[in-house]
Amino acid sequence: MASTNKKVSRKELVPEKIWGNSTWTVRSGQLIQGPGRPGGKPRLFTVLAEKIPYEALNAVRKDMEAAGINARGVYVAHDSMGYARYVGRGEIFQRLKARKRVQELELAYFSFYVVAERNHEREIETLLIRAASPLLAFNDKKKHASIYPGNIRDYEPGTSFYERHYKKGKKISS
Repeated sequence: MASTNKKVSRKELVPEKIWGNSTWTVRSGQLIQGPGRPGGKPRLFTVLAEKIPYEALNAVRKDMEAAGINARGVYVAHDSMGYARYVGRGEIFQRLKARKRVQELELAYFSFYVVAERNHEREIETLLIRAASPLLAFNDKKKHASIYPGNIRDYEPGTSFYERHYKKGKKISS
């Protein structure tokens, strides 16, 4: 592998914790561009959080509101082992609270991704659903997980794609 002079981004944490208990603390911060990295590149996400304890949900919401940060995007609810159990998009904190009420004993952590370009939310949600599908608890509006490919129309118009087709037998519609 070729060597590079580019340095990775560094984390700059806010000194005060947002939330904490006997096991975890939650802090916020910003990634600072490393030297040698090209600047001005558009970001996919403006804010992200991964596997934060559900007990910190209100504290994170309040911190984002105080900072004037948009709380729309893609979210994931995880069980106690860290496996994704639900994926969705929309108002992050409202939807995560509602999901916790439905699966109160099962869910322990949450992740979310505030997407810079809102028109990409659906594609990111679709990708996460397809990656985690065997573990997800779908509501009636979502498609059930299987080994069959999803509907290519779930992605944005203008996207090039490849899809598989069955040679013989019964056609499976998606």
